[in-house]
Amino acid sequence: MNDLALYIHIPFCARKCRYCDFLSFADRSHLTGRYIDQLGREIGDSAGDLAGRRVSSIYIGGGTPSLLPAGMIGDLMGIVRSEYDVADDAEISIEVNPGSADGDKLARYREYGVNRLSIGLQSAHDHELEVLGRIHTVADFEETFRAARETGFDNINIDLISAIPGQTTGTWRDTLEYVCGLGPEHISAYSLQLEEGTYFDEHRDEYDWVDEDTDRDMYHLTASLLGQAGYDRYEISNYARPGRACRHNTVYWRGGDYIGFGIGAASCADGVRFKNTDSIEEYLRGIRCVESIPLTEADMMAEYMFLGLRMTAGISKTGFSEKFGRPVTDVYAHQLEECIRDRLILDEGDVYRLTGRGLDISNYVFAKFL
Repeated sequence: MNDLALYIHIPFCARKCRYCDFLSFADRSHLTGRYIDQLGREIGDSAGDLAGRRVSSIYIGGGTPSLLPAGMIGDLMGIVRSEYDVADDAEISIEVNPGSADGDKLARYREYGVNRLSIGLQSAHDHELEVLGRIHTVADFEETFRAARETGFDNINIDLISAIPGQTTGTWRDTLEYVCGLGPEHISAYSLQLEEGTYFDEHRDEYDWVDEDTDRDMYHLTASLLGQAGYDRYEISNYARPGRACRHNTVYWRGGDYIGFGIGAASCADGVRFKNTDSIEEYLRGIRCVESIPLTEADMMAEYMFLGLRMTAGISKTGFSEKFGRPVTDVYAHQLEECIRDRLILDEGDVYRLTGRGLDISNYVFAKFL
């Protein structure tokens, strides 16, 4: 039986960043206790037929989970362990905002079994952090990173954002070199996207946006610099030391089963996708799942292709045949032939994977399999 990944959503944050379109709130901290109580109930009620599935990864995201008192994270982990078979070597991650977790809090996370941190730096320049609406400074980040190492964390991801308004290729290089100098095990580097409903979207005319050519230069610089520093690019925007790829996110990209807890959390297990309410008021009243959609075979095949191709290792022909009972060329011969001809996909034995050019225009490639 396949392993299961669990996601726990904590929607509270100190201030909403200007680029953020995640389901999070900067003005609902008074609801924290009630929300955690409901999360505990949801986790307890959810196990059912899934209780026998081994949990290989847990990811606590947000929002800013590290704003919560450490004991609340411990309570949630205790409930998870009482309801699910959590593997002894499970990857257990929590997102941490610089300045929101001191050494004592980080040490308590380790007591609860958390063994991986994801720290949101975004930029190594304070003026760029101000543009993003971040509430921390580079000095705050350094203090958090140092405390994490001192408390024994040896699996740390650092989040970065390029194409920040006013950013130059030079300041982006500064950020990459600064982070490489720290030697984290994992780096996630995303280009800023203008999302509907965000502060940036509503004030777009007030900012000096990075042009498309510079954005592309930053993208290529990221791959080049991080590669030279010994980081393996295993997914379009994710880089890791050998053996340190994020196991939790890999479950998503490889079409594994996952369960999400909390408002807006998505799940996909046993061929059914379901989603929780986006309303915290409804969630606190015990209303949880508001959407349940059985996946067709066509849905699952499309996801196998466009999610799997995000991984630089590509997709397995044998894996496709074993999962769906027929060769991938029976379903996607035309798309594959076209992409191979246009040098977007390589055919390498048992594997199809994106070329460098394919990675550059990956969304164009993925659309062919939808």
